[in-house]
Amino acid sequence: MVAVAALLCAAPMALSSRLPNVVGNLGSLCQTVLPWSGLGVVLLLCCAAVRRSVLAAVAVLLPALVWTVLFGPALVDKRSGGGDFTVVSHNVNEQNADPGRTARALAASGADVLAVEELASRAQETFRHELAAAYPYSRVLGGVGVWSKYPLEEVEPVEIMPWTRALRATVRTPKGPVALYAAHLASVRVQPATGFATARRNEAAARLAEVVRAERLARIVVLGDFNGSVDDSALRGLTGSLRSAQREAGDGFGFTWPASFPLVRIDQILVSGITPRAAWTLPATGSDHLPVAASLRL
Repeated sequence: MVAVAALLCAAPMALSSRLPNVVGNLGSLCQTVLPWSGLGVVLLLCCAAVRRSVLAAVAVLLPALVWTVLFGPALVDKRSGGGDFTVVSHNVNEQNADPGRTARALAASGADVLAVEELASRAQETFRHELAAAYPYSRVLGGVGVWSKYPLEEVEPVEIMPWTRALRATVRTPKGPVALYAAHLASVRVQPATGFATARRNEAAARLAEVVRAERLARIVVLGDFNGSVDDSALRGLTGSLRSAQREAGDGFGFTWPASFPLVRIDQILVSGITPRAAWTLPATGSDHLPVAASLRL
């Protein structure tokens, strides 16, 4: 029984990129939480030890090997120096009880550019006041805002939903322009009737992907709350042409939600034409998400 369970554990991991979304978008849900499949491997190893079965132990090596191939690289610290452009993205939570504290925490990061999502209208003036000294250039469109140490040009909304949840800006860095997209994709829900409800998020991601593909600048940063993992095949239209800073230059999985006990990484920093040198999460700020940061080489 342990050996059969081991095979059943290994198969979804090995075929994770091809899991279908036929029923309740279970493929997307499994891909989002896939790193936690390692707990099943640990449980099976314990069962094999209790049974003292050589067959069971050998069988459990299969899912252990698959998990290691898939996620072992994420456990290696790939951070290094040499970055010359630092960005931070944070869903600051519309219900944030102390937006001033959150703004000061973001300013303390020293990033060159801050992107915030789910910024309540009542908190916008607080953010402007707290960030004005360190970030002379800023723009807020809807619930998405960007604060920068470098000039911002061509700031405009990106129509991914009926209301503004994304923007594009050209950041005039000392090493040339960078196209920066800050986005908050539609929320997802797990419901008994519909399963993992992702249709609106997927539509928003597809619209954002179309705009990013048409970007004229060579250096692109796309960041924000995607409400999904880069492993989610439903987001491949957006993530497929970009590289994850966390995956390329991070340490660990970089889980961001919920902030009290992070289980998944749904806040992303993706790049094209830029080299990530380090990626990390910042401490909790009072939001239900953790901020994400990346040091990039232009």
